[in-house]
Amino acid sequence: MILPSETSPTPWSHHHQRLHHHLLRHPELLPAGSSLLLAVSGGQDSMALTVLLADLRRLYHWQLVLWHGDHGWRAEAAQQAGELQAWAHTQKLPFLLDQSGEPPGGEAAARRWRYDCLRRQAAALGIPHVVTGHTASDRAETLLLNLARGSHRRGLVSLKPVRSLNAETGPGRNQAGLGDGDRREPIRLVRPLLPFSREDTGRICRELEVPIWEDSSNLDTRFGRNRLRAEVMPVLEALHPGAVRRIGALTGRLEEELAAQDELVALALQGLIAAPGDSSRVLWRDGLGRLGRGNRRLLLERWLTLHGVPAQSARALEDLASRLAGQRGSGAWNLADGWQLRWDRSTLVLQFSAIPDPGHGPIPPGE
Repeated sequence: MILPSETSPTPWSHHHQRLHHHLLRHPELLPAGSSLLLAVSGGQDSMALTVLLADLRRLYHWQLVLWHGDHGWRAEAAQQAGELQAWAHTQKLPFLLDQSGEPPGGEAAARRWRYDCLRRQAAALGIPHVVTGHTASDRAETLLLNLARGSHRRGLVSLKPVRSLNAETGPGRNQAGLGDGDRREPIRLVRPLLPFSREDTGRICRELEVPIWEDSSNLDTRFGRNRLRAEVMPVLEALHPGAVRRIGALTGRLEEELAAQDELVALALQGLIAAPGDSSRVLWRDGLGRLGRGNRRLLLERWLTLHGVPAQSARALEDLASRLAGQRGSGAWNLADGWQLRWDRSTLVLQFSAIPDPGHGPIPPGE
């Protein structure tokens, strides 16, 4: 692939070169000739993403569409959305705007609303790739937040480079989140800026003179991530410069280790499944109970994940694995979203009810 020459009208910097080389090493991220829906907040991360991808179009022949979501949290949000749309027009980039009728109640609700909008817009336009400006800094923050919550190791593998953006998996749905009769093309969420830090994207915007629209809600320390970003990450960087980048890289290494481990766990799990097909929801308890506690935990987690059960906390998995040791008597355990485990001396059965059970954890005998 030929790089732009010094006389090319397309800007080319070491930032472009860095992203270009990353995409060459990982061509599955943003395949050449694809249509991309870019989630653009107007902040430095998403604006750096936008200008880099726009400049790299001549090499990859992408079709770019920008999307912006207004949560309705800030009085100035509508004006900023209008200015961002005007800027997109000057760059000859299509622009889509979604406005929330009712302001989302908190970070998690706002995130769900954004991804719901992006999924809907991508499906309507037939765009298979939704692209966000998440960086190594976001990855490090998410890892620390999940660590503080007591997440299992799999929960620490935050912000993967690619994941499905289709509906979540569950009973009767495949790994793309689609029903057996649903033939929609899967939509991928892609994060190509994970090798970059927030410091890098700030430098990109300054050096390339890219406009930024600051979101005042990012300064509100009532939100957990904002507080971590303002009060914790600077301390870590001061103690150990480069901490953010190293923590972000740790997430990537954990992801590789877990992928290798999954291959071995899948082989071991086949020996515990009572029968194929629908009976894969039944495990032989004797074989599971003879394993060490750590391996029991791994196999349980894998088995539950395969059936679309929501992720369990590290503490819940530890407690459950302990209860299944040896030949202790029967028992039951509420999971989430209607899932439940029941066991006797020989088998462990995973059940699903359309009506979720209240609460999580062990079920008292007789219920």
